[in-house]
Amino acid sequence: MKLAPTIAFILLISSGLAAQDKKAKVVEEIIARVNNEIITRSDLERSKATLAEEIRQDCPTCTEVQLATILKERVQNLLRDLIDQALLAQKGKDLSINVETDVIKQLDRIRQQNKLPDMEALEEELRKAGITLEDYKSNIRNGLLTQEVVRNQVTSRINVDKEEVAKYYEQHKSEFVRPEQVYLSEFFLSTDKKSEAEIPKVEEKAKAYLERIKKGEDFGEMAKHFSEGSTAKQGGNLGGYQRGQLAKEIEEIVFNLKRGEMTEVIHTKTGFLILKVEERFEAGQQPLDKVTPEILNRLYAEKTQPQLRTYLATLREESYVVVKPGYVDTAAVASSPIAEVEPSVDTGKKDKKDKKSKKNPLKSGASSDGAKKAGS
Repeated sequence: MKLAPTIAFILLISSGLAAQDKKAKVVEEIIARVNNEIITRSDLERSKATLAEEIRQDCPTCTEVQLATILKERVQNLLRDLIDQALLAQKGKDLSINVETDVIKQLDRIRQQNKLPDMEALEEELRKAGITLEDYKSNIRNGLLTQEVVRNQVTSRINVDKEEVAKYYEQHKSEFVRPEQVYLSEFFLSTDKKSEAEIPKVEEKAKAYLERIKKGEDFGEMAKHFSEGSTAKQGGNLGGYQRGQLAKEIEEIVFNLKRGEMTEVIHTKTGFLILKVEERFEAGQQPLDKVTPEILNRLYAEKTQPQLRTYLATLREESYVVVKPGYVDTAAVASSPIAEVEPSVDTGKKDKKDKKSKKNPLKSGASSDGAKKAGS
Protein backbone atom coordinates (compact mmCIF):
# COMPACT_ATOMS: atom_id res chain seq x y z
CA MET A 1 0.00 0.00 0.00
CA LYS A 2 1.48 3.34 -0.98
CA LEU A 3 1.66 5.94 1.71
CA ALA A 4 0.53 9.51 1.24
CA PRO A 5 3.31 12.00 0.46
CA THR A 6 4.73 13.31 3.71
CA ILE A 7 7.09 16.07 4.72
CA ALA A 8 9.39 13.37 6.15
CA PHE A 9 9.52 11.77 2.70
CA ILE A 10 10.35 15.14 1.11
CA LEU A 11 13.12 15.65 3.65
CA LEU A 12 14.47 12.16 2.95
CA ILE A 13 14.78 12.83 -0.77
CA SER A 14 16.19 16.30 -0.19
CA SER A 15 18.83 15.19 2.32
CA GLY A 16 19.90 12.39 0.01
CA LEU A 17 20.76 14.98 -2.63
CA ALA A 18 22.17 17.67 -0.34
CA ALA A 19 25.79 17.26 -1.39
CA GLN A 20 24.89 17.17 -5.08
CA ASP A 21 22.58 20.19 -4.79
CA LYS A 22 25.42 22.28 -3.34
CA LYS A 23 27.47 21.50 -6.44
CA ALA A 24 24.46 22.19 -8.66
CA LYS A 25 24.43 25.78 -7.46
CA VAL A 26 27.78 26.24 -9.17
CA VAL A 27 27.58 23.96 -12.20
CA GLU A 28 24.49 22.10 -13.39
CA GLU A 29 24.71 19.38 -16.00
CA ILE A 30 22.00 19.59 -18.64
CA ILE A 31 21.32 16.09 -19.93
CA ALA A 32 18.25 16.61 -22.13
CA ARG A 33 16.14 19.30 -23.73
CA VAL A 34 12.45 18.82 -24.46
CA ASN A 35 11.28 21.71 -26.64
CA ASN A 36 11.85 24.81 -24.48
CA GLU A 37 12.46 22.92 -21.23
CA ILE A 38 15.54 21.18 -19.89
CA ILE A 39 16.20 18.12 -17.75
CA THR A 40 19.27 18.23 -15.53
CA ARG A 41 21.36 15.58 -13.89
CA SER A 42 19.93 16.73 -10.54
CA ASP A 43 16.42 16.04 -11.88
CA LEU A 44 17.51 12.53 -12.85
CA GLU A 45 19.19 11.83 -9.49
CA ARG A 46 16.21 13.19 -7.58
CA SER A 47 13.88 10.95 -9.58
CA LYS A 48 16.15 7.99 -8.89
CA ALA A 49 15.99 8.67 -5.14
CA THR A 50 12.19 8.98 -5.32
CA LEU A 51 11.94 5.75 -7.33
CA ALA A 52 14.09 3.91 -4.77
CA GLU A 53 11.79 5.04 -1.95
CA GLU A 54 8.66 4.08 -3.89
CA ILE A 55 10.08 0.59 -4.53
CA ARG A 56 10.88 0.26 -0.82
CA GLN A 57 7.30 1.23 0.10
CA ASP A 58 5.79 -1.13 -2.51
CA CYS A 59 7.88 -4.07 -1.28
CA PRO A 60 8.45 -3.70 2.48
CA THR A 61 9.48 -7.36 2.81
CA CYS A 62 12.13 -7.20 0.06
CA THR A 63 15.79 -7.61 1.00
CA GLU A 64 18.34 -4.92 0.11
CA VAL A 65 19.60 -7.12 -2.74
CA GLN A 66 16.07 -7.53 -4.12
CA LEU A 67 15.41 -3.78 -3.85
CA ALA A 68 18.67 -3.04 -5.66
CA THR A 69 17.77 -5.49 -8.45
CA ILE A 70 14.32 -3.92 -8.96
CA LEU A 71 15.84 -0.42 -8.94
CA LYS A 72 18.53 -1.39 -11.48
CA GLU A 73 15.87 -2.70 -13.85
CA ARG A 74 13.51 0.27 -13.55
CA VAL A 75 16.16 3.00 -13.54
CA GLN A 76 16.99 2.21 -17.17
CA ASN A 77 13.78 3.98 -18.25
CA LEU A 78 14.07 6.88 -15.82
CA LEU A 79 15.22 9.47 -18.37
CA ARG A 80 12.55 8.22 -20.79
CA ASP A 81 9.93 8.75 -18.07
CA LEU A 82 11.15 12.29 -17.33
CA ILE A 83 10.94 13.13 -21.04
CA ASP A 84 7.48 11.53 -21.21
CA GLN A 85 6.31 13.68 -18.29
CA ALA A 86 7.65 16.84 -19.89
CA LEU A 87 5.98 16.05 -23.23
CA LEU A 88 2.64 15.27 -21.61
CA ALA A 89 2.69 18.34 -19.36
CA GLN A 90 3.55 20.55 -22.34
CA LYS A 91 0.72 18.98 -24.33
CA GLY A 92 -1.63 19.72 -21.45
CA LYS A 93 -0.69 23.40 -21.64
CA ASP A 94 -1.09 23.36 -25.43
CA LEU A 95 -4.61 21.96 -24.93
CA SER A 96 -5.34 24.73 -22.39
CA ILE A 97 -6.13 22.21 -19.66
CA ASN A 98 -6.57 24.07 -16.38
CA VAL A 99 -5.73 22.15 -13.20
CA GLU A 100 -5.15 25.06 -10.80
CA THR A 101 -8.15 24.20 -8.60
CA ASP A 102 -6.87 20.63 -8.25
CA VAL A 103 -3.36 21.89 -7.46
CA ILE A 104 -4.72 23.86 -4.49
CA LYS A 105 -6.84 20.91 -3.34
CA GLN A 106 -3.87 18.54 -3.48
CA LEU A 107 -1.66 20.98 -1.59
CA ASP A 108 -4.30 21.26 1.10
CA ARG A 109 -4.63 17.46 1.32
CA ILE A 110 -0.87 17.19 1.81
CA ARG A 111 -1.04 19.89 4.48
CA GLN A 112 -3.81 18.03 6.33
CA GLN A 113 -2.08 14.66 6.04
CA ASN A 114 1.02 16.16 7.62
CA LYS A 115 -1.09 17.79 10.36
CA LEU A 116 0.10 21.30 9.54
CA PRO A 117 -2.13 24.20 10.63
CA ASP A 118 -1.93 26.28 7.44
CA MET A 119 -0.20 26.70 4.08
CA GLU A 120 2.47 28.93 5.66
CA ALA A 121 3.51 25.96 7.82
CA LEU A 122 3.68 23.72 4.73
CA GLU A 123 5.78 26.32 2.92
CA GLU A 124 8.13 26.51 5.92
CA GLU A 125 8.59 22.71 5.98
CA LEU A 126 9.32 22.72 2.27
CA ARG A 127 11.80 25.56 2.72
CA LYS A 128 13.63 23.53 5.38
CA ALA A 129 13.88 20.73 2.83
CA GLY A 130 15.38 23.14 0.29
CA ILE A 131 12.25 23.20 -1.89
CA THR A 132 10.30 26.33 -2.82
CA LEU A 133 6.51 26.25 -2.68
CA GLU A 134 6.35 27.35 -6.32
CA ASP A 135 8.59 24.48 -7.44
CA TYR A 136 6.49 22.05 -5.41
CA LYS A 137 3.28 23.43 -6.93
CA SER A 138 4.84 23.16 -10.38
CA ASN A 139 5.58 19.46 -9.83
CA ILE A 140 1.99 18.85 -8.70
CA ARG A 141 0.66 20.85 -11.65
CA ASN A 142 2.71 18.89 -14.17
CA GLY A 143 1.60 15.60 -12.63
CA LEU A 144 -2.06 16.60 -12.89
CA LEU A 145 -1.62 17.85 -16.46
CA THR A 146 -0.01 14.53 -17.35
CA GLN A 147 -2.96 12.59 -15.90
CA GLU A 148 -5.49 14.72 -17.77
CA VAL A 149 -3.71 14.38 -21.12
CA VAL A 150 -3.50 10.59 -20.73
CA ARG A 151 -7.19 10.50 -19.79
CA ASN A 152 -8.30 12.79 -22.64
CA GLN A 153 -5.99 11.62 -25.41
CA VAL A 154 -5.47 7.93 -24.63
CA THR A 155 -7.81 6.16 -22.19
CA SER A 156 -10.94 7.97 -23.41
CA ARG A 157 -10.35 6.41 -26.83
CA ILE A 158 -10.06 2.86 -25.55
CA ASN A 159 -13.15 0.68 -25.74
CA VAL A 160 -13.80 -2.61 -23.96
CA ASP A 161 -17.05 -4.36 -24.88
CA LYS A 162 -19.05 -7.01 -23.04
CA GLU A 163 -17.78 -9.78 -25.30
CA GLU A 164 -14.17 -9.00 -24.34
CA VAL A 165 -15.06 -9.04 -20.66
CA ALA A 166 -16.87 -12.39 -20.99
CA LYS A 167 -14.00 -13.90 -22.99
CA TYR A 168 -11.44 -12.76 -20.40
CA TYR A 169 -13.58 -14.23 -17.62
CA GLU A 170 -13.79 -17.64 -19.32
CA GLN A 171 -10.05 -17.69 -20.02
CA HIS A 172 -9.12 -16.72 -16.44
CA LYS A 173 -11.95 -18.38 -14.55
CA SER A 174 -9.67 -20.04 -12.00
CA GLU A 175 -8.39 -16.59 -10.94
CA PHE A 176 -11.88 -15.72 -9.75
CA VAL A 177 -12.23 -18.56 -7.26
CA ARG A 178 -11.98 -16.65 -4.02
CA PRO A 179 -12.26 -17.14 -0.28
CA GLU A 180 -14.80 -15.02 1.56
CA GLN A 181 -13.43 -11.52 1.24
CA VAL A 182 -14.30 -7.86 1.70
CA TYR A 183 -12.73 -4.83 0.05
CA LEU A 184 -12.69 -1.83 2.37
CA SER A 185 -12.16 1.91 2.40
CA GLU A 186 -11.49 3.89 5.56
CA PHE A 187 -12.06 7.36 6.96
CA PHE A 188 -9.87 8.02 9.99
CA LEU A 189 -9.44 10.84 12.49
CA SER A 190 -6.46 10.57 14.83
CA THR A 191 -6.47 11.16 18.58
CA ASP A 192 -2.67 11.13 18.73
CA LYS A 193 -1.38 13.83 21.09
CA LYS A 194 -4.94 14.82 21.97
CA SER A 195 -5.85 15.48 25.59
CA GLU A 196 -8.71 13.60 27.29
CA ALA A 197 -10.86 16.71 26.93
CA GLU A 198 -10.22 16.91 23.16
CA ILE A 199 -11.08 13.28 22.32
CA PRO A 200 -14.90 13.72 22.50
CA LYS A 201 -14.58 16.63 20.06
CA VAL A 202 -12.74 14.37 17.59
CA GLU A 203 -15.52 11.79 17.94
CA GLU A 204 -18.18 14.43 17.27
CA LYS A 205 -16.25 15.53 14.21
CA ALA A 206 -16.08 11.93 12.91
CA LYS A 207 -19.84 11.50 13.45
CA ALA A 208 -20.50 14.74 11.57
CA TYR A 209 -18.48 13.48 8.59
CA LEU A 210 -20.38 10.18 8.69
CA GLU A 211 -23.69 12.04 8.54
CA ARG A 212 -22.50 13.99 5.50
CA ILE A 213 -21.60 10.74 3.75
CA LYS A 214 -24.96 9.18 4.66
CA LYS A 215 -26.68 12.20 3.11
CA GLY A 216 -24.97 11.56 -0.23
CA GLU A 217 -21.45 13.00 -0.19
CA ASP A 218 -18.88 10.72 -1.81
CA PHE A 219 -16.93 8.59 0.69
CA GLY A 220 -13.72 8.61 -1.39
CA GLU A 221 -13.74 12.36 -1.89
CA MET A 222 -14.43 12.96 1.79
CA ALA A 223 -11.53 10.66 2.68
CA LYS A 224 -9.21 12.50 0.28
CA HIS A 225 -10.06 15.87 1.81
CA PHE A 226 -10.59 15.16 5.50
CA SER A 227 -9.27 11.72 6.51
CA GLU A 228 -6.05 11.72 8.53
CA GLY A 229 -5.18 8.14 7.60
CA SER A 230 -2.22 7.17 5.40
CA THR A 231 -4.73 6.05 2.72
CA ALA A 232 -6.31 9.48 2.29
CA LYS A 233 -4.59 10.12 -1.05
CA GLN A 234 -6.17 6.91 -2.41
CA GLY A 235 -9.63 7.92 -1.22
CA GLY A 236 -9.28 5.70 1.84
CA ASN A 237 -8.76 2.51 -0.19
CA LEU A 238 -7.52 -0.32 2.07
CA GLY A 239 -7.76 -3.24 -0.35
CA GLY A 240 -9.12 -6.74 0.30
CA TYR A 241 -9.25 -8.78 3.51
CA GLN A 242 -10.11 -12.38 4.24
CA ARG A 243 -11.46 -13.64 7.53
CA GLY A 244 -8.73 -13.72 10.13
CA GLN A 245 -6.82 -10.75 8.69
CA LEU A 246 -8.64 -8.07 10.67
CA ALA A 247 -9.04 -7.38 14.37
CA LYS A 248 -11.83 -9.67 15.61
CA GLU A 249 -14.18 -6.87 16.69
CA ILE A 250 -13.83 -5.15 13.29
CA GLU A 251 -14.11 -8.42 11.36
CA GLU A 252 -17.43 -9.23 13.03
CA ILE A 253 -18.83 -5.89 11.89
CA VAL A 254 -17.60 -5.66 8.28
CA PHE A 255 -18.31 -9.28 7.30
CA ASN A 256 -21.95 -8.68 8.22
CA LEU A 257 -22.24 -5.69 5.90
CA LYS A 258 -23.27 -5.68 2.26
CA ARG A 259 -21.55 -3.92 -0.60
CA GLY A 260 -21.81 -0.14 -0.20
CA GLU A 261 -22.68 -0.26 3.51
CA MET A 262 -20.67 1.52 6.21
CA THR A 263 -19.90 0.99 9.86
CA GLU A 264 -20.79 3.51 12.51
CA VAL A 265 -17.87 5.45 14.03
CA ILE A 266 -15.49 2.92 15.65
CA HIS A 267 -13.32 4.06 18.58
CA THR A 268 -9.81 2.56 18.25
CA LYS A 269 -6.64 3.02 20.30
CA THR A 270 -5.36 5.66 17.89
CA GLY A 271 -8.51 7.44 16.81
CA PHE A 272 -11.97 7.16 15.27
CA LEU A 273 -12.59 4.97 12.24
CA ILE A 274 -15.34 4.60 9.65
CA LEU A 275 -15.16 1.64 7.27
CA LYS A 276 -17.05 1.18 4.00
CA VAL A 277 -17.47 -2.17 2.24
CA GLU A 278 -16.61 -1.42 -1.37
CA GLU A 279 -17.06 -5.04 -2.51
CA ARG A 280 -18.04 -8.31 -0.89
CA PHE A 281 -17.22 -11.79 -2.18
CA GLU A 282 -18.71 -15.00 -0.89
CA ALA A 283 -16.40 -18.03 -0.90
CA GLY A 284 -16.08 -19.96 -4.20
CA GLN A 285 -16.34 -19.18 -7.90
CA GLN A 286 -17.25 -15.52 -8.32
CA PRO A 287 -19.98 -14.77 -10.89
CA LEU A 288 -19.13 -12.62 -13.89
CA ASP A 289 -21.19 -9.63 -12.75
CA LYS A 290 -19.26 -9.54 -9.46
CA VAL A 291 -15.83 -9.38 -11.08
CA THR A 292 -16.69 -7.30 -14.16
CA PRO A 293 -15.23 -4.06 -12.66
CA GLU A 294 -11.98 -5.90 -11.89
CA ILE A 295 -11.81 -7.36 -15.40
CA LEU A 296 -12.50 -3.94 -16.94
CA ASN A 297 -9.61 -2.46 -14.95
CA ARG A 298 -7.29 -5.22 -16.14
CA LEU A 299 -8.30 -4.85 -19.79
CA TYR A 300 -8.04 -1.06 -19.75
CA ALA A 301 -4.59 -1.34 -18.15
CA GLU A 302 -3.47 -3.84 -20.80
CA LYS A 303 -4.65 -1.60 -23.63
CA THR A 304 -3.51 1.72 -22.16
CA GLN A 305 0.22 1.06 -21.96
CA PRO A 306 0.89 0.25 -25.66
CA GLN A 307 -1.43 3.01 -26.84
CA LEU A 308 0.22 5.49 -24.47
CA ARG A 309 3.64 4.55 -25.87
CA THR A 310 2.32 5.08 -29.41
CA TYR A 311 0.93 8.47 -28.41
CA LEU A 312 4.23 9.46 -26.78
CA ALA A 313 6.13 8.43 -29.91
CA THR A 314 3.90 10.81 -31.87
CA LEU A 315 4.63 13.61 -29.39
CA ARG A 316 8.35 12.95 -29.77
CA GLU A 317 8.07 13.17 -33.56
CA GLU A 318 6.29 16.53 -33.24
CA SER A 319 8.78 17.89 -30.71
CA TYR A 320 12.41 18.79 -30.34
CA VAL A 321 13.98 16.22 -28.03
CA VAL A 322 17.76 16.15 -27.68
CA VAL A 323 19.73 14.00 -25.22
CA LYS A 324 23.35 14.45 -24.18
CA PRO A 325 25.70 11.66 -25.31
CA GLY A 326 26.20 9.19 -22.50
CA TYR A 327 22.53 9.30 -21.49
CA VAL A 328 19.82 7.19 -23.12
CA ASP A 329 16.17 7.89 -23.91
CA THR A 330 14.91 4.31 -24.33
CA ALA A 331 11.90 5.57 -26.32
CA ALA A 332 13.79 7.85 -28.72
CA VAL A 333 12.39 8.08 -32.25
CA ALA A 334 14.36 8.56 -35.42
CA SER A 335 13.13 12.08 -36.04
CA SER A 336 14.39 13.30 -32.67
CA PRO A 337 18.08 14.20 -33.07
CA ILE A 338 20.40 12.92 -30.39
CA ALA A 339 23.50 15.06 -30.39
CA GLU A 340 25.53 17.42 -28.25
CA VAL A 341 25.15 21.02 -29.34
CA GLU A 342 26.22 24.41 -28.06
CA PRO A 343 24.02 26.36 -25.60
CA SER A 344 21.70 29.06 -26.82
CA VAL A 345 21.53 32.42 -25.03
CA ASP A 346 17.86 32.88 -25.89
CA THR A 347 15.68 30.72 -23.64
CA GLY A 348 12.39 32.22 -24.82
CA LYS A 349 9.63 30.13 -26.34
CA LYS A 350 9.95 29.39 -30.05
CA ASP A 351 7.83 27.61 -32.60
CA LYS A 352 8.38 23.85 -32.40
CA LYS A 353 9.12 23.60 -36.11
CA ASP A 354 11.92 26.13 -35.74
CA LYS A 355 13.33 24.11 -32.85
CA LYS A 356 13.54 20.97 -34.94
CA SER A 357 15.46 22.70 -37.72
CA LYS A 358 17.82 24.66 -35.49
CA LYS A 359 20.35 23.13 -33.11
CA ASN A 360 19.49 24.02 -29.54
CA PRO A 361 21.59 23.95 -26.35
CA LEU A 362 22.87 20.90 -24.64
CA LYS A 363 26.12 21.13 -22.74
CA SER A 364 27.64 19.37 -19.75
CA GLY A 365 28.33 22.54 -17.82
CA ALA A 366 26.00 25.50 -17.34
CA SER A 367 25.38 28.04 -14.62
CA SER A 368 22.54 27.45 -12.20
CA ASP A 369 20.60 30.22 -13.95
CA GLY A 370 20.86 28.30 -17.21
CA ALA A 371 19.56 25.22 -15.45
CA LYS A 372 16.16 26.76 -14.90
CA LYS A 373 13.33 25.81 -17.19
CA ALA A 374 12.89 28.23 -20.06
CA GLY A 375 9.88 30.44 -19.66
CA SER A 376 9.57 29.77 -15.93
